[in-house]
Amino acid sequence: MDPEAQLLQRCRRGEAAAWDELFDAHYAATGRFIFQLASDFTVEDAEEICQETFLAVIKSLDSFQGESQLQTWIFRIASNKARDYREKRNAVKRGGGQATISLQAENPETGLTPDPPAELPSPADFLMQAEASGLVREALEQLGEPCREIVELRYFGDLSYEELSAALKLNPKTVSSRLSKCLDRLEAIARKIFMRENSDFSRPIN
Repeated sequence: MDPEAQLLQRCRRGEAAAWDELFDAHYAATGRFIFQLASDFTVEDAEEICQETFLAVIKSLDSFQGESQLQTWIFRIASNKARDYREKRNAVKRGGGQATISLQAENPETGLTPDPPAELPSPADFLMQAEASGLVREALEQLGEPCREIVELRYFGDLSYEELSAALKLNPKTVSSRLSKCLDRLEAIARKIFMRENSDFSRPIN
């Protein structure tokens, strides 16, 4: 049995030390992945979404059958949690949502509380990248599903075609075809955004 399978087996037995090892191995990378998913995510947003993600991992680990890498599975959960977080926040801004509750309580099924082993990078560490990729993120927000998911997992999650195939339950040829079409759509959206930005920049100041 490979080390990851052994670790998952220990987690399923409820060993607290095994959960610590899992968090050590995947929490920081998941936080970085989440931080890149939206241009307006703060480090605090990423931490909250990361906590939601690992609460879901604790609850759903028995459903993980090893069809993909564990990190691939975690990233997909994180992508969904980030999407839910954005939707809830937007609903709150419109006055139609509810306040987010604390996620620090023990999980009633396992009695465990996520204990992040490492801090996420500071906002300053991401500043240059955020400025450079802000327009791309805006384009991604307009892209819609299922394109947004496959692009995020491929380029923010750095998943291989094989990992995408396992995570999305698609054959590799379908993954390649869908990704290509989605990138074409993303490019068309990005071109319009870049043209708008360039037009605004060149407009004379009164």
